[in-house]
Amino acid sequence: MYAVIMAGGRGTRFWPRSREKKPKHLLDIISNRTIIQETVDRIKPLIKPKNILIVTGKKHASSLIKQLPEIPMDNIIIEPEGKNTAPCIGLAALHIQKRSGDAVMAVLPSDHAIVNSKKYLEIIRTAAQLADSEDALVTIGIKPTGPETGFGYIERGDSSGEIPAGEFFRVQSIREKPDLPQAQEFVRSGKFYWNSGMFIWKTSTIMNAIFRFLPDLYAGLLIINQAMGTPREKEAVRQVYKGLKSISIDYGVMEKASNVFVIPGDFGWSDVGSWDALREISAKDINGNAFIGGSDVITEGSAGSLVYSPQKLVALVGVKDLIVVETKDALLICQKGKSQDVKKIVGALEARTLKKYL
Repeated sequence: MYAVIMAGGRGTRFWPRSREKKPKHLLDIISNRTIIQETVDRIKPLIKPKNILIVTGKKHASSLIKQLPEIPMDNIIIEPEGKNTAPCIGLAALHIQKRSGDAVMAVLPSDHAIVNSKKYLEIIRTAAQLADSEDALVTIGIKPTGPETGFGYIERGDSSGEIPAGEFFRVQSIREKPDLPQAQEFVRSGKFYWNSGMFIWKTSTIMNAIFRFLPDLYAGLLIINQAMGTPREKEAVRQVYKGLKSISIDYGVMEKASNVFVIPGDFGWSDVGSWDALREISAKDINGNAFIGGSDVITEGSAGSLVYSPQKLVALVGVKDLIVVETKDALLICQKGKSQDVKKIVGALEARTLKKYL
């Protein structure tokens, strides 16, 4: 069995801590380990480092090699440009097939938080057994705690049986990020899970699905496959990627395939997708304030806020529901509940060509 950890993206919603050269998964946001180090640590009891592949961009490869010395350098797969998750997964499947033929691969995001690692590994293990025996595309769904509009959703169909980790279901539909009324309806129905972005399948199963639903991508992967292991490989990947459409595996395959199953995952999951999400999973004082970064924080009549400050004393007086993030060259002050919009600040910085803050 292999793990494929997708380490792309910029983490724009974690500005000003996340920057182009150091996106969210390379930061120590949750503990004194970086998020990707925690991701690798979590899966290692099930999958040995020699079978853990990291797919990333050229900008971040050297940082990953430095942070993950236990991962062989040949296991760092570099995409010449980001084209969303479908090409990333297809490229990783080629590498696994080249090494081991048909094998089960668990596709995992690099930047999520998991509280119960033991339960998480149990579900990954049983999902792999299901994927192997049923020729299935398996995903893990998270029971929603509220009508979140920042996640995609998975609608479960009929129960398909029992596994050691619990029941699993055939997927009825996969939905894109909804508006609030639709998210509220999803939660009320009791039939929907948050889409965790974790997938488990055999390499043959996903390649057959790409052949059927994404023929242009499949044709490009064939060209790469013919060049793998030769001096032409790097150039073949570059040329193929240049012509590929940017498309997610959810939209390109999972929404169209019929052999898709979901296993509910109850292991304390967060995508840590924003400063608001970080506050939710952080320890808080009696007034609901969370303090991260190590510096002193003094509060007077203040509640419900998050402060990240590694260097300066921060004092909050008579305020509530704020997010305050201090770095050596920038200060973010944001209303709680609005941190998804921090990515708009990154867009504004790009528009004003303020590259030193990116």
